[in-house]
Amino acid sequence: MGLRSVVIHAWSWLNYKPIYSDALGMPNRRAFPEAQAMWVPAEDEKRLAAYKLLAAYDQNQAAELAAVGGDHDAQERREFGDPSMFVDTLVSHVLGREQHIVVPGAEDDTADGRPDPEAATAARVQELLREWAEREQLPMRQQQCERKAVSLGDGVYRLAWDPAKERPTLRVTDPGFYFPVIGEDDDGGEYPTRVHFAWELPEDPKRGLKARLRRITYELDWIRPATAPGVDERGRAVRAPLPAPEPIDSPDGIEVPAPPLTPGDTLNPDTGAISRQYAWNDAPSYVTCYLTDATWNLGDLKGPVDVDSLPLDMATFATRSDGEVLDRLDLLIDFIPVVHQPNTVPPAEEHWGQSSLAKVLQVFDELAGSDTDSARASATTGSPMLAISGVTDPRQQYQAGPGVVFTLGENGKLTHVDTSSSLAELRNHVHDLKDRAANTARLPAVALGTMDPSKVPSGYALQLSLGPLDSLISGMRLARDHKDALLLKMVQRLYMAGQHPDWAGLPVLPAKLVRGPYTPTDKAAVLEQVALGVEKGVLSLETAVRMLVEAGFPIDDAAEEVKRIESRQFEKARALADATGDTAAVGDFLGLDLNPDRTPPTPQLPPTPGQQNPNGPNSDTPISENGPAGQSGGNTG
Repeated sequence: MGLRSVVIHAWSWLNYKPIYSDALGMPNRRAFPEAQAMWVPAEDEKRLAAYKLLAAYDQNQAAELAAVGGDHDAQERREFGDPSMFVDTLVSHVLGREQHIVVPGAEDDTADGRPDPEAATAARVQELLREWAEREQLPMRQQQCERKAVSLGDGVYRLAWDPAKERPTLRVTDPGFYFPVIGEDDDGGEYPTRVHFAWELPEDPKRGLKARLRRITYELDWIRPATAPGVDERGRAVRAPLPAPEPIDSPDGIEVPAPPLTPGDTLNPDTGAISRQYAWNDAPSYVTCYLTDATWNLGDLKGPVDVDSLPLDMATFATRSDGEVLDRLDLLIDFIPVVHQPNTVPPAEEHWGQSSLAKVLQVFDELAGSDTDSARASATTGSPMLAISGVTDPRQQYQAGPGVVFTLGENGKLTHVDTSSSLAELRNHVHDLKDRAANTARLPAVALGTMDPSKVPSGYALQLSLGPLDSLISGMRLARDHKDALLLKMVQRLYMAGQHPDWAGLPVLPAKLVRGPYTPTDKAAVLEQVALGVEKGVLSLETAVRMLVEAGFPIDDAAEEVKRIESRQFEKARALADATGDTAAVGDFLGLDLNPDRTPPTPQLPPTPGQQNPNGPNSDTPISENGPAGQSGGNTG
């Protein structure tokens, strides 16, 4: 009977918009042609259309997009940047004022008065990670990714080892280019084993290039025999197998050809599987990550194909700067260097996050309509409508303005229409809608900066008003904690895979990205709490310094700050000396060398009266009781 079914999915909150969901439940083809390209999987069409619609709200182009979909009145709609303001506010809160890379245990550099090797290793890893973050501009990359995640619902990091820079490079990719392969039986919350990044390249008549499709693929697969750059019969750059080495003996005594192996790989003759020992694993692994960078002419793609089933025999493979052809190139790592960061904790067995604008999008539509009505009402209030009766010449045209005199006939009358009351009501309605949007998004007025600080009755009342924001940011940071740790783990592994000399002998340690406070912090109260806790012995000095860092105190290195504080605690050093009697322990505590020289210097005494200096009367070399300094003397009789 043509009845429309109601389907609830990750982006069904946009079904109220006719441009997004037509009579067949599909996005409008004129507004979202990219989402319905022939190579885009059917399950990704709504996701890509949602990304474009959310980006239009963020860029004040929602009305323009609606006009393309057929809403001819949308061109007159006013958009004043409220969605963008919400996104910017949430991005600043979820990031915090500052971010620090912390390796647990890096502050504990001593144990029982002796240097702790594990703490020294953690401090070294923390130092190297912070150097990498500074060189790779991690705060800027985070800002880019967080804005994608908050506004669109998802953000994507891509890592790669750069031999020229000798460090892993970090890039942020639009989630509209991200196509993970998630099977029907796979858990969407697990890490996918194959990931595509695909986008169309427009036609370039000047360079003679047709419209193309580029796809970059990362795939985890069994370790294969070694390959090298080569050329096929059509002249395409591909990867070709290396010549086979000497044959090996099988368990049956029959010689079988041995496959060419990458240096460091091991062949199991019983199973034929190839294993590899990675620097970060205790046991050998049989899996590696392959990279493919291919391009197709869109006109050559025929039939029912999508991004995961494109024919490789019609592709042209890219060549890296070092001459390696990116046709299933073995990256010598056992993980995909891609981190997908959802904005919210995904539902069970789901992969995608949800935009922070999702719950308030209809309010923004109402707000845009009210702003448009307010603009129209303000025009009639500033230039009021006039009604004139009893004019002397009906053909005369009147123009209202300052100093204009109207000539009226007998019983003439001039009346104006006052719309100021309607304008005031519209403005009040706009304020109500803004409050409704803030409450729904869990952004109180103090977080948006629209509250007068002088109207806050007390700090406790301010803290209570921030309760919804606390729960919101806690949930958003929970969705990011594991992704931040995964990113730093991949950075360490890529350094080891690149055989960087600074990372030789270092293990992969769990590191985390500590995000700073996002609400006003009473630094005086935190300082008093920390000082009292350390004084009473219920807080360690390391924990106290970490609390000061999180409160926003200007402490660059927590471990170095602990050393500076300990080097000035002479009373505690005296108590340590009385308790242990160990001078070395006291010296380590103060950061000083208190061990005396085991060979005391020879005392230098002035000559006795009447004794002649054997070095001469004018010599400055003193003599001791037994003779000149540095010589043995004494009685000989």
